[in-house]
Amino acid sequence: MNIKLTYKILGSLLFLESVFMIMCLGVSLIYQEDDTFAFILSILITQMFGFAFRYLGREASNTMSRRDSFLVVTLAWTLFSLFGTLPFLIGGYITNFTNAFFESMSGFTTTGATILNDVECLPHGILFWRSLSQWIGGLGIVFFTIAVLPSMVGGSVKVFAAEATGPIKTKLHPRLSSTAKSIWIIFLSLSIVCGISYYLLGMNVFDSINYAMTTLATGGFATHNDSIETFQSPAMEYVSTLFCFLSGLNFILLYRCVIKGEVKNLLNNIEVKFYVGITLIFTFFIMVMLITHNGYDYEHAFRCGIYQVVSFLTTTGLFNDDAAQWPHVTWVILAVCMFIGGCAGSTSGGFKVVRCIMLLKGVRNEFRQMLHPHAILPLRIGATNVPNQKRVTLLAFLTVYCLMCIFCAFTMIAAGVDNTNAITITISTLSNVGPTLGTEIGPTMSWDELPDFAKWICSLLMLMGRLEIFSVLIIFTPAFWKEQ
Repeated sequence: MNIKLTYKILGSLLFLESVFMIMCLGVSLIYQEDDTFAFILSILITQMFGFAFRYLGREASNTMSRRDSFLVVTLAWTLFSLFGTLPFLIGGYITNFTNAFFESMSGFTTTGATILNDVECLPHGILFWRSLSQWIGGLGIVFFTIAVLPSMVGGSVKVFAAEATGPIKTKLHPRLSSTAKSIWIIFLSLSIVCGISYYLLGMNVFDSINYAMTTLATGGFATHNDSIETFQSPAMEYVSTLFCFLSGLNFILLYRCVIKGEVKNLLNNIEVKFYVGITLIFTFFIMVMLITHNGYDYEHAFRCGIYQVVSFLTTTGLFNDDAAQWPHVTWVILAVCMFIGGCAGSTSGGFKVVRCIMLLKGVRNEFRQMLHPHAILPLRIGATNVPNQKRVTLLAFLTVYCLMCIFCAFTMIAAGVDNTNAITITISTLSNVGPTLGTEIGPTMSWDELPDFAKWICSLLMLMGRLEIFSVLIIFTPAFWKEQ
């Protein structure tokens, strides 16, 4: 393994993280609050370690194997989260390291679960750091680096494969850096439009920037304890729903639709059709439940239903109502949304819509195969014929996903966590959703009550969920460390 190259890349990424901290320092200086020293010291410590890693990686070759790429990506996300704890700990806003790491990992993986009971008491710089961490993590830390500084990450195609979401990887341009820039242009443009929309609807500049970042990243961190519900603005909730929904789409399809005018390709895409279909069906079901059981009027029921369905389906986690007060049957729908997630190539987490389509088509093919044993049945996703290897990988992914859910939920239940909470906490963190469903820790509550060991399990699940499990688990296998 090319350990020197790993050091070199990690050192460069830490320099990049210190740049993000400098941006937060600027916010702190503007508002002249007590988090200035915390950011100055955090920047110095991060840069010091960045120099140390770069020194260890001096004269490294740019030859990167697949094993190197998996190690680099896993370590990059872990280190970003580790150094992301510094502003919280140094400033004394979170005094427990476990809590600080949980909060930082939740930010970069865009999970949005928080251990903070009162975010409104935090200074603006810290709030901006939480939002910025989600915005950077939305499309991927390494993917961002490839877009901005492609020379920083050697063997970028392999690294991209280790970090990208979804079973089918597509590119816009022959050069991966050009693809990354194009996608980030769309991501940045949508963030700006979203922020302007929030501002025009009544948010101040600071809130509009923060909510735009966490909306487009489908992260869910908010600058208010009551999330988007704070503003009591139906128009704002509809705008938030729209941009969360767009963020759950494949950004390559969005790019082709907006820049190249390929609207028909977007509308005819099977993954998009399925995504729109389940959104409408789930919204209608919850709407009926809220009207019949909670006495909501039609507009209020529709707005709350579609907002929560889109928020859970895109794994954003913002809320405009307390789903803990809804009929319990709606929790099942929201749990299914947690599991499914958004489209491949989006900022959303979850199992991914395209994998669900592949599974359903695989089941259909199995029935046909029983009737026609000698038939050769293709499994097509649009114009792509899914090869057998990817079908095997899909089943392996589903198996590991279910095993992780069962094992971690069992561990939490054995430790005394409420059954419903244990199950939904596991799904929420592995799918990078954020809110959970239950009575002890509801969808609008913080996760501070969880025991420390459960927070470490959740932190690992967040990382695994963001890197789609295999990229993390593979480094714990004996075969990974054997000399080839």
